[in-house]
Amino acid sequence: MSYASLSVKDLTSLVSRSGTGSTSSPKLPGQNRPVKVIPLQHPDTSDEARPPSIPFDDILSGWRAKIKRMSLVDWVETLFPCFRWIRTYKWSEYFKLDLMAGITVGIMLVPQQAMSYAKLAGLPPIYGLYSSFVPIFVYAIFGSSRQLAIGPVALVSLLVSNALGGIADSSEEELHIELAILLALLVGILECIMGLLRLGWLIRFISHSVISGFTSASAIVIGLSQVKYFLGYNIARSSKIVPLVESIIAGADKFQWPPFLMGSLILVILQVMKHVGKAKKELQFLRAAAPLTGIVLGTTIAKVFHPPSISLVGEIPQGLPTFSFPRSFDHAKTLLPTSALITGVAILESVGIAKALAAKNRYELDSNSELFGLGVANILGSLFSAYPSTGSFSRSAVSNESEAKTGLSGLITGIIIGCSLLFLTPVFKYIPQCALAAIVISAVSGLVDYDEAIFLWRVDKRDFTLWTITSTTTLFFGIEIGVLVGVGFSLAFVIHESANPHIAVLGRLPGTTVYRNVKQYPEAYTYNGIVIVRIDAPIYFANISYIKDRLREYEVAVDKYTTKGPEVERISFVILEMSPVTHIDSSAVEALKELYQEYKARDIQLAISNPNKDVHMTIARSGMVELVGKEWYFVRVHDAVQVCLNCVQSSSLEEKKPSFLRRFSNNNGSSSYNDLQSYNTLLKEPLLPVEK
Repeated sequence: MSYASLSVKDLTSLVSRSGTGSTSSPKLPGQNRPVKVIPLQHPDTSDEARPPSIPFDDILSGWRAKIKRMSLVDWVETLFPCFRWIRTYKWSEYFKLDLMAGITVGIMLVPQQAMSYAKLAGLPPIYGLYSSFVPIFVYAIFGSSRQLAIGPVALVSLLVSNALGGIADSSEEELHIELAILLALLVGILECIMGLLRLGWLIRFISHSVISGFTSASAIVIGLSQVKYFLGYNIARSSKIVPLVESIIAGADKFQWPPFLMGSLILVILQVMKHVGKAKKELQFLRAAAPLTGIVLGTTIAKVFHPPSISLVGEIPQGLPTFSFPRSFDHAKTLLPTSALITGVAILESVGIAKALAAKNRYELDSNSELFGLGVANILGSLFSAYPSTGSFSRSAVSNESEAKTGLSGLITGIIIGCSLLFLTPVFKYIPQCALAAIVISAVSGLVDYDEAIFLWRVDKRDFTLWTITSTTTLFFGIEIGVLVGVGFSLAFVIHESANPHIAVLGRLPGTTVYRNVKQYPEAYTYNGIVIVRIDAPIYFANISYIKDRLREYEVAVDKYTTKGPEVERISFVILEMSPVTHIDSSAVEALKELYQEYKARDIQLAISNPNKDVHMTIARSGMVELVGKEWYFVRVHDAVQVCLNCVQSSSLEEKKPSFLRRFSNNNGSSSYNDLQSYNTLLKEPLLPVEK
């Protein structure tokens, strides 16, 4: 019997419609009542039906509807997010907390993230203070996060140093400064464009394991680059570990004890204070005060003992930064790759931290609006001699632990930076370089995420491989190549997963009408002659060949599972469970048509279960519903199984009955008792347990 050629009339002889709108199989001998099947409503594909919508039109219509609903207050809050907390500010409750958080972060920011990271970027320390001044005030107005602390960060400073080192010699300080300021402008423009076009989602394709591996390797490179201030001699300026180590070993004969002892002492003090501040909540102020303590201690020793072998910061200009526009854009094209990389870091680090803090403090934050705020801060900061700024994990954590409630804490931090620029720069010239280096090493030591590597090894070997590849490549081949290789492998894994989706053979759980993966539920059983397959991904041109190959394999491999039902020699039905399929494209539909024709040539009937609205509409417009037959589309897998099993049983009965009759007549009317008994049992066996 060929099921692939069954007409509606033929199928109706097996499955008849009841007056209630459900479909019922006829009563077979031994059945108490027919089994009900829920009819699937097919979409209208006529010319009068609504034409298919273009996704871009849906996005535009959604934006237009949202704009129409916005009031004047909504517009003001969208353009200036600070009004969201200004309108609801509780002075008696919030001001004290914001004041303490702002002061704490300011004390931490001046020596650590401002001056130390400016040296890491290859710039004079004053430009770290400039980068911590104007951007903070701008972000407080345009930024959405109420706890995020922005300014120079270690990773961005290393990227700046690496980019500028490839363009200008280290002796060309003026050119270095101009390029760093131009880089801030380019980063701000890119961030604003991505925020306005809502393109922040692009960065989601980069795995967290790639970011962790890249950050860990960069932290090691940063730490090694600062060792020169401990050793007392210069080492090669590089973002690769091999030249750094070779340079350190080559200059070992120039080693000096005074800076090493002072730097090591300050580093130990910083680590102890940081650890105690994390471990005990009542002493968490030690964590924020650690950098200031190191600076005060180092400055005091340098001022009292005047050790000649310890280099000092030197003269720092006093006063606030003045307005200036970048003088030249000659190197803008060369700086674009680095600006794109810094923008990516801003999305991954800053926006990620901001969203986590917003969720923790129970307020909403739009990632694209946040990205736009960071962009405006960098653009305006570049007009006041700032190099690229972004959100800092360590400072933001301190801000949140200090219970900052609004952006006012950021304004207070900015005021502290301004006061430092106006009144404290004469004192800064006595700060030892090894003290700033100790602060940087202490800060980046927490970025070496070996715990993440151990976790990935235990949980997911593929992600551990990504972490290892990215970190190793970054260490030995440099930051840019490390990022490109890590992102490339990350995208390759995404593409591989998409092109090779998970496909499962389903079986029925005993005593239920639920069908689940037979590998996950070994107790689930299948039916002879029927294969039920679930595709757990969108179906499109890149994965349809893989899906077709797997379906062909299942025709042969399905017999290894526990089966029930009549004994048959081959597969007669393939049921596709399509509820997880969110999208199907034209290439996939054409391939399914070819698969159907291939099945039809082998007398195999294709049945489709529970396609969603969009998938069903695409299939209907392609003509596949008429090709396969409307009667072979079902709401539930269980319905499809009932109809297919009904067909298999009916075919089995017709094949068995003549052989029994022939055997009966050949025995002169005296049939064997066992043959008759087995035939009666087959007739009386219910098709499926009837649902109540």
